[in-house]
Amino acid sequence: MVSPLRGRKAVVAKLGMDAHWRGAIVVAHALREAGMEVVYLGHAPPAEIVMTVLQEDAVLLGLSSLSGNHLAECPPILDGLRQVGIRDVAVVLGGTIPTRDELALREQGISAVFGTGTSLKVIVERIAELVAEQEGKREDQDA
Repeated sequence: MVSPLRGRKAVVAKLGMDAHWRGAIVVAHALREAGMEVVYLGHAPPAEIVMTVLQEDAVLLGLSSLSGNHLAECPPILDGLRQVGIRDVAVVLGGTIPTRDELALREQGISAVFGTGTSLKVIVERIAELVAEQEGKREDQDA
C-alpha cells in the first residue's frame, strides 16, 4: 500500500533554545519512512520557520518543545503563517506539553499535540489524517 504521506513535504523545527534534539529527529525519520520529504531546521526563529514552510510548500509543520514555553513560542509562528497567507498547513506540536495547555494551543491554531510517550505509529497516523484534511482544503480553494 502506498503511504498517503508519500511525496508530501513537512518542515520540522524546535521551539526556542531547547537543547533537546532526539525527539524531533526521531519524528522526522518516522515521517521520512512514511514517505514524506522532511526539511529539518533544528532551532530557527519564527520568521525562518514561516518562510521555509512557504518556500517548500509544506503541508505539515512539526514543532518540538521541551522547555515549557510553547504557549509563548507558538503564536508568533502561527501569526506569521497567517500573515503570509498560509492557512492550509497542519501544525503539530510535540514534547513535554501539559494536558492543561492543549485547549489553548488548539485555540491558537495547533492541529494536534503529541505528549511524551506518544508512539510513532500514532503520530504518523494522525499526521496522515491531518494532511488529508489540509489537502482537501487546498482542493476546495483551487476549485
